[in-house]
Amino acid sequence: MEHYKFNQNKKCEYFPCHKIENPEENFSCMFCYCPLYMLGRECGGNFKYTESGIKDCSNCVLPHLKETSYKHIMSKIKLVIEKTREKK
Repeated sequence: MEHYKFNQNKKCEYFPCHKIENPEENFSCMFCYCPLYMLGRECGGNFKYTESGIKDCSNCVLPHLKETSYKHIMSKIKLVIEKTREKK
């Protein structure tokens, strides 16, 4: 495993903030606040929109899975950059 792709903060009062199997081994805190939130429906996660239009990611573990979160987020980060680039 490449250690830079995984981080845990077991001292966090919310650890783990989502329910997964074996959080002591598999829960990554690296993307505590998901950088893909702003992609809306293009993020690829398990989310829903509330009646008032707010994106609710409380059931999404995509940014927290040890084996897959880093790869998935890095595959989408170019899209985040494109969407946030200022238009000239």
